[in-house]
Amino acid sequence: MSEAKTAHARDEDAHAQIARLRAQVETLMKDRVGPVLANAADRAEHAMGAVRGQAEAVSGQIKEQPLLAVLAAAAIGFVLGRITR
Repeated sequence: MSEAKTAHARDEDAHAQIARLRAQVETLMKDRVGPVLANAADRAEHAMGAVRGQAEAVSGQIKEQPLLAVLAAAAIGFVLGRITR
């Protein structure tokens, strides 16, 4: 019977340790990981805004000077074709 009590006590101790570890992980996630993820999301959103702005600017340039855009694309294609041979 003594062994059963000892095994039960060890089982309860293990459960208590797991509960403490779970609480520590939750606290770390809330205090450290959450703010880092929020910051990363803000930076990504800012970067996406900048990329959209640049894409709109390039699109405007292409609409204003379509011949120049076609010539530039052809030149870039020619150079890349020569490099990859």
